[in-house]
This record gives sequence, structure tokens and C-alpha cells, in this order.
Amino acid sequence: MRHEPQSEPVEVERVQTGVRIEKRILKVLKAVAELKDLTLGDLLEGIVLHAFEGKAPFSAQTLKEIEQFKKLYGLTLRATDSHHLRERSEHPHTKARSPRPRK
Repeated sequence: MRHEPQSEPVEVERVQTGVRIEKRILKVLKAVAELKDLTLGDLLEGIVLHAFEGKAPFSAQTLKEIEQFKKLYGLTLRATDSHHLRERSEHPHTKARSPRPRK
């Protein structure tokens, strides 16, 4: 993540969420968070806030490191794939989970 000049801390309210995400993407995100000494949540917040402003969240060096993590974890998905992802079919010997009822 690019570091802007320090300013006063901004108080926020965080909530726990159960987001589903592609397995290899998560592995790469966790590796980047570890590299930058951030929590996964802090990394995601930074990426999203940069994206909302149309700014790139990573330096050229971090992008090189991300490419290495992508190779390590076999992540070949590209941005153009983002609207075409679907869940892999359940393994035939595992029981499919029924959807949780909405409250």
C-alpha cells in the first residue's frame, strides 16, 4: 500500500463479515498483508478506499511482489475474469450445504 503523509487517526466502526472469496486470491492477499505488516482487513480497506477514488493501491515494487505470490499460489485469474467466476461443483462425496435462511 502506498503511504500518504501521516494525519490524525480517523475513528471508524468495524463489523465482522463472512465474505466468500476465491481461495488463491485470499492466499495472495494474506501474503501481501503479512509482507506489509497489516491485518487482512486493513489491507482490504486500503485497496477499496484507493479503488473508490480511482487510485492505484500498490507501488511498482509491491506489484512485483504480488506477481511472485500469484505464481507461488497458482493464481492465474485476471481482472477480466471477475464477472465470469462461478463456484466449482461440490465434490460428489461431500454433502452440499443448504443455504442459510435469511433473517
